[in-house]
Amino acid sequence: MDAVNTSGKRKTAIARAVVKEGTGKVVVNKTPIAIYSPELARLKIEEPLQLVPEKAAKVDISVTVQGGGVMGQAAAVRTAIARGLVDFYKDDELEALFRAYDRTLIINDDRRKLPKKPLGRGARAKKQKSYR
Repeated sequence: MDAVNTSGKRKTAIARAVVKEGTGKVVVNKTPIAIYSPELARLKIEEPLQLVPEKAAKVDISVTVQGGGVMGQAAAVRTAIARGLVDFYKDDELEALFRAYDRTLIINDDRRKLPKKPLGRGARAKKQKSYR
């Protein structure tokens, strides 16, 4: 079977994953997943792998991720990995399992910041008014 290219996004983080036959190695930006830090981000990335360990053990996954913060990158990577596994095995049941566990494993999180409005420091915050 050939390699499969997939991507995942979260906020401004974009992850690109390459899934090919192998022995279960997972690499994120040339760092093995076993020593990826922080630990919370690593646990988030490992979720799709732990849902189907028998399938994850038969493929090598290489992910490059750019932009965003640590947890945004982690969410983008897990989406890319889950999509890669689904595409590689062409398995609808696998996709259904991922969707039932957490919809963002397959679908990019489309939430973005609201635009800033006049008279305020942000989207909702306003300068205080005094009527005295």
